[in-house]
Amino acid sequence: MTVAAASAGTPTHDAADEPSPEVVQLVELLFFAYRDFTGDADAILAEYGYGRAHHRVLHFITRYPGLRVADLLLILNITKQSLARVLRQLVESGLVVQSAGDTDRRERRLHVTPAGRALMRRLVGAQVRRIRGAVGLSGNGAEAAVRRFLTAMIEPETRDMVTTLLNLPKLPKDLNGELQP
Repeated sequence: MTVAAASAGTPTHDAADEPSPEVVQLVELLFFAYRDFTGDADAILAEYGYGRAHHRVLHFITRYPGLRVADLLLILNITKQSLARVLRQLVESGLVVQSAGDTDRRERRLHVTPAGRALMRRLVGAQVRRIRGAVGLSGNGAEAAVRRFLTAMIEPETRDMVTTLLNLPKLPKDLNGELQP
């Protein structure tokens, strides 16, 4: 389907409810930026037969050594079943190891191996190059503005957890509630 054909459809609701073309353009820019940002890592992950789920799991285990499985489930907002397959593959391939908790032996703590750390260096390196390039082209204050924007995009119910985890400043009170359309 061409872009012209896609835009030729009839609106199904009141035109007053339609977002401005500028806002729709931001949505589309986010799609394209995400495609290319993840594409850098996807190419590396393909060498291992892995996907984005493996990347997310490996990322947070690398960033937070000894992370509990329960906390990883909360961070990623996924089910145990979804995590089990990905985690099993990472363990079997020697990129992640699991150990029992110090005080509660039922806890599973996660750590990356040297091979897992090397893979994460490649993945984060590719994505950091893209971020640095984009921030460099965006002018003074861009990094802080992007950080505030991305933080504001997070659901209010989980925003505090994320800002605490990442050691970010809280958004101003008027932005901490529901996001306005």
